[in-house]
Amino acid sequence: MADVELGISPMYRILKKSGADRVSDESASELRRVTEEMAGRIAQSAVELATHAGRKTVRADDVRLASKMLDRS
Repeated sequence: MADVELGISPMYRILKKSGADRVSDESASELRRVTEEMAGRIAQSAVELATHAGRKTVRADDVRLASKMLDRS
């Protein structure tokens, strides 16, 4: 299994806050996997945007734009 960055407990909370009465271990793990995958894609795109702009620092605007760009694809 790849390195895990996010904890499993927040995934249970997110699913519960979204209206789930019960949450399986498998569903929380899958939400974590999908969330980490999407976050990785957004982060990579945000770094590319900052680099393209001639910056070493990734700004919040880079993350927002990267998120919008990936949402459209």
